[in-house]
Amino acid sequence: MFQVNDTVKCTVTGFKEYGIFVRVNNEYNGLIHISEISNSFVHNVRDYAEVGEEIYAKVIEADNITKHLKLSIKNINYKLDGKETNESNKDGFQPLKEHLGIWINEKLREINKKE
Repeated sequence: MFQVNDTVKCTVTGFKEYGIFVRVNNEYNGLIHISEISNSFVHNVRDYAEVGEEIYAKVIEADNITKHLKLSIKNINYKLDGKETNESNKDGFQPLKEHLGIWINEKLREINKKE
């Protein structure tokens, strides 16, 4: 039985453009959706793993009746040990969102001074 936030060792079984399919032990299957692969843009899910490769993933949702897991490899050392990383871009685009208005206003003031 698995719970949210468990770290599991799994084997990559296949790919679709929307994610990575894995097998966890002999009972559970899982999906690492493309949105749970990286905080950066993911162009191709195949760039992150190979079929047959053993990786670690964090459980974000578990259905212990159907034996299906929704998993994430964001912010963990998924190829090493499954432990948390200090990924420098874990905030994604949030810093840009927070500063965009400031930058626009600064540029407008600069343009208006030149006129």
